[in-house]
Amino acid sequence: MDLDSVLTRRPSPGPEAPCDAVPPKGPGSGRLHRARAGAVAVLHRTGAVAAVLLALAAVGMMIGEPVLIPSLAASAAVLHHTPTLPTAQPRTVVVAHLLGAGAGYAVLAVAPSAPWSAALAGGLTFAATTLARTPHSPACATAVVVVLQTPAPARFVPLLFGATVVLVLGGVAASRTHPAADRYPVRWW
Repeated sequence: MDLDSVLTRRPSPGPEAPCDAVPPKGPGSGRLHRARAGAVAVLHRTGAVAAVLLALAAVGMMIGEPVLIPSLAASAAVLHHTPTLPTAQPRTVVVAHLLGAGAGYAVLAVAPSAPWSAALAGGLTFAATTLARTPHSPACATAVVVVLQTPAPARFVPLLFGATVVLVLGGVAASRTHPAADRYPVRWW
């Protein structure tokens, strides 16, 4: 068996190639069209992520509390970059962050705020989200933020819940405003 029998050859455009082998020219065809469509999709997703994060920052400024935390920015990226994956679904995003906050406060109940206890909280969050079937990596960072920043739970947890709902609603809005965008969510619960 030789290499030519395994590999298929594609005709190259030219005088000896059949007419239908030459890709059509024009603004809506070929690589240029795919590049434009890809650029539009990236701009749409980038705009959606920036809009939802700006909304969280604005809410935080209005109420005088930090609502935008690093883990929520990571969640926005996951949600808008891979909206059809299980890690981006609403149940996963909301529940995982709440589990992360819970793990952070549980660790603070028995240990001081320190890098080693923050690492422990991140690991506990990983275990909790895995057992709850809500795997969402940014939630581990929420646990770390809780341990290292020690926010008051009565204020932080409701704000975290509200912020995750805003992220989800931003994902829903973004998927409805661009005709070629993947539908979000695939499932609500």
